[in-house]
Amino acid sequence: MSSIRHPEKRNNKETSQIKKPDWLRVRVSGSKKFLETKKILSESKIVTVCEEANCPNISECWQKNHATFMIMGDTCTRACAFCNVKTGLPDKLDVFEPYKISQVVKKMNLSHVVITSVDRDDLDDGGAEHFAKTINAIRKTSPETTIEILTPDFLKKENALEKILKDYPDVFNHNLETVPRLYLSIRPGARYFNSLKLLNDVKDKNSNIFTKSGLMLGLGEEKNEIMQVMDDLRAAKVDFLTLGQYLQPTKKHAPVAKYITPDEFNSYKIIAESKGFLMVSSSPLTRSSHHAEEDFKILKQNRIKKIS
Repeated sequence: MSSIRHPEKRNNKETSQIKKPDWLRVRVSGSKKFLETKKILSESKIVTVCEEANCPNISECWQKNHATFMIMGDTCTRACAFCNVKTGLPDKLDVFEPYKISQVVKKMNLSHVVITSVDRDDLDDGGAEHFAKTINAIRKTSPETTIEILTPDFLKKENALEKILKDYPDVFNHNLETVPRLYLSIRPGARYFNSLKLLNDVKDKNSNIFTKSGLMLGLGEEKNEIMQVMDDLRAAKVDFLTLGQYLQPTKKHAPVAKYITPDEFNSYKIIAESKGFLMVSSSPLTRSSHHAEEDFKILKQNRIKKIS
């Protein structure tokens, strides 16, 4: 029997939206490849973060046969002020989901796949074992496919990380999302230093796994705070950084404090690269899984160069 869902928890006070600049306007595609990808995903009944989070890059990615799969349902146990995924009490895990995901990856002939999830604070391990089973299922059906996971923070979930790392994802991604000062209002269920420790622990347990994190800009953070987060991430030995513009999903979500210009994003990219990140993606439309396949190839090449 399905669990009764809680009403969606959003900020009660509606916030005003400021006009988007021209550089954030994207065209919706109706191309043959886009529609083919949409059909495969629809028929498989697999949830994608592309749709759930209203990603602005959905047209570009689906035309390229790229998709980010969201496992463990479409309902999150947390209510972050930036996120468009619904909040409530999730249904039980679908034990067949790892197999279903593996079949879609094979059908789409993906050379690189990104697996993410909602937060599942209701589960003893936060869903870590489900992540592991999904990685393992993909490895069996598509052994040449590289796997990137974008995980929750597994707050207070002992041994969760060990469960995931035993199946050796190629990239471990966990987003800090914003600067520490804004956590209480933007990411109240999370803890900044817990997220940093998670990323650091990945490297301590397996230095061969690439680590990755990202920030949304335009929520009211200051430049010096962004610099400090970059330093914190490098101290945690994180390889890859993504910086993108926060876009307010609805009037009930956190408002956009500022639209960062493309030139400012480019400046942050230069600064981040000077701090030692192997790869930096920084632009208004950058998202965690945007260009993930291309970025992973560059990361791998940089690692080889660094070793040689």
